[in-house]
Amino acid sequence: MKQMDIFIAFFRSGMLGYGGGLSAIPLMHREVVETYKWMDDEEFSDILALANTLPGPINTKMSGYIGWRIGGFLGMLTALAATVLPTVILMIILLTVLHAYNDKPWVRGMSKAVVPIAGVMLGVLTWDFIKKSKNSMGWISTLIVIGISIVVINILGLHPAIMIVGLLVAALFSKQEEKEKQVKAS
Repeated sequence: MKQMDIFIAFFRSGMLGYGGGLSAIPLMHREVVETYKWMDDEEFSDILALANTLPGPINTKMSGYIGWRIGGFLGMLTALAATVLPTVILMIILLTVLHAYNDKPWVRGMSKAVVPIAGVMLGVLTWDFIKKSKNSMGWISTLIVIGISIVVINILGLHPAIMIVGLLVAALFSKQEEKEKQVKAS
């Protein structure tokens, strides 16, 4: 039954995730965190952050890891198949239809309508992450990290992985300092 749940969860998020891999992440979040409760928001956020630093499509990296974590090797294969199959099936169907009717206004309108919907889905997920950051770090720290991220990624043009690695290193050093303070206090 677990393999069927894995397949259904990732198939649904893959099938409804129009607009690229990023648009499927909020759907994957809903399935993994809210529907099946395989992990909490913090774990999902950590996986998302790490997946962003690695090369390749984010959707397959996340589904492969989450599937492996939930159902082992077979779970990984199930999640990957469920993530890839909808895309392949939809590409064949949609491109066949789009090619046949590419001069029709409704086809152009359909293609344009997907972009704002994907943007709203990403915005909702972003706001959820900001609220969670506020709860764990406070507003000031959250806004500082957001501001630094905007400067580093958008203005300086550096890859998001650099920001993520920097934050991970800072977190490791702060945890090390906390351990040293606890040892000294003992």
